[in-house]
Amino acid sequence: MTFAMRPQDMALTEDRRPHAVIIGAGFGGLSAAVRLGARGYRVTVLDQLDAPGGRAYVYRDDGFTFDAGPTIVTAPFLFEELWALCGRRLEDDVTLVSLDPFYRIRFDDGTSFDCHGDRDRMRAEIAKFAPGDVAGYERFLALSETIYRVGFEKLGQTPFQSWTDMAKCLPDLMRLGAFRSAYQTVAAYVRDPRLRMALSFHPLFVGGNPFTVPSLYVLISYLERRWGVHFARGGTGALVDGLVKLIRSQGNAIHCNTTVTEICVTDGCASGVRLASGAVISADIVVSNADSAWTYRHLLPDAGRRGWSHRKVEKARYSMGLFVWYFGTSRHYDDVPHHTILMGPRYKDLLTDIFANKVLADDFSLYLHRPTATDPMLAPPGCDAFYVLSPVPNLLAGIDWSTMAETYRQKIEAHLEATLLPGLKQSIVTSRILNPQDFQDRLSSFRGAAFGLEPILTQSAWFRPHNRPDEFQNLFFVGAGTHPGAGLPGVLMSAKILDEVVPDAAQFV
Repeated sequence: MTFAMRPQDMALTEDRRPHAVIIGAGFGGLSAAVRLGARGYRVTVLDQLDAPGGRAYVYRDDGFTFDAGPTIVTAPFLFEELWALCGRRLEDDVTLVSLDPFYRIRFDDGTSFDCHGDRDRMRAEIAKFAPGDVAGYERFLALSETIYRVGFEKLGQTPFQSWTDMAKCLPDLMRLGAFRSAYQTVAAYVRDPRLRMALSFHPLFVGGNPFTVPSLYVLISYLERRWGVHFARGGTGALVDGLVKLIRSQGNAIHCNTTVTEICVTDGCASGVRLASGAVISADIVVSNADSAWTYRHLLPDAGRRGWSHRKVEKARYSMGLFVWYFGTSRHYDDVPHHTILMGPRYKDLLTDIFANKVLADDFSLYLHRPTATDPMLAPPGCDAFYVLSPVPNLLAGIDWSTMAETYRQKIEAHLEATLLPGLKQSIVTSRILNPQDFQDRLSSFRGAAFGLEPILTQSAWFRPHNRPDEFQNLFFVGAGTHPGAGLPGVLMSAKILDEVVPDAAQFV
């Protein structure tokens, strides 16, 4: 479906509601549009792609449907809240399917670990590797729940507009050992090196290195067990389509093929946006769901900025990049579950190569997504749809992906064929690639970093770009680049924070 900006769309409207312009139709922008619409704003969402979704864009090739990015839903209540704001139920438009196992982890020695929501089955999986680690796992899960209660339910919904907000949290952070890394925290509870990998890799879901992100990120373990892991029938794009439907039901608009080149600032206040066409759309408030570093670097003036100046943007640390290969096969692989994580021969050293050394290593770890295990309609009859994702360095590595991409794809293909997908090369019927250069060129991800700022402690909470920037009035951020961070729950919560920081629409009447 294509949405285009027409000249008449920029004209004055009879709709007298205060106007909110949102840059970007990813999950942050779409959920922000629903929330602002429910609060009485007239909302216009603008996106440079030809369809909504952002990183959750959908590719349709040769009868196959591929989710471009997120595939896991771990906090469905955040979507349910958006539907409730419009007087509807999520299940009216989207069917979520609970997955079991959540995912399978295949270690380099050929052994595998299935992650379940059921506590007894998880204990059995732990005991399969190290019976002596079962008690430690139980203690770790209790800690994960405690961190979830503080880090997700409390801190995740705090706007962190002032350093005093951060100061109030320090006792909790100290008590929970937030200054230890996620891996150090896990290693304090279990001894088996494979279990340490299985329980500590989750920060990679949000662009973080388990050896450098704070221990707060072990809350993901409890988040999965508390709410489960779900897949939207029809793919993650079904959630995008559902949100678009909600926005239109509120009388609001989404325009694609529309690139914003500047956020207009008048007397220190965001007053609208300028498009690549030269047209200006006026607004009472502007919300950027674009990458926060890209917004500061390319859409806002640098003069007079106290916080995220061009210099600070350049010096910040950014997440890894992603190499994603989408492919369809002419056969089924029925023994491959919905989600598989293939661990490589190295763990810490590989992550150091990716995040610190910025080199493309000869080995890799992979995330394999087979959605047709749950929804066969995503591929033609008798076929399977896949994507395989490899964390790689961001563009600071200087890799020429125009020449390297196919070579790297072939290495991944050979590895999959030798481990999980026999006969893969002869079975491929459709294929496409997304690499860090595409993330920058297509999605405006600064330095091709797939998750924006790296979620280290000094780039979290108050240290992250604020949901309401200090330098500009009537400008707001949502998405992975602001608080609380990347991942579907974090992005949806960033939009929820707008309820705390965006003024009531009546103020502009």
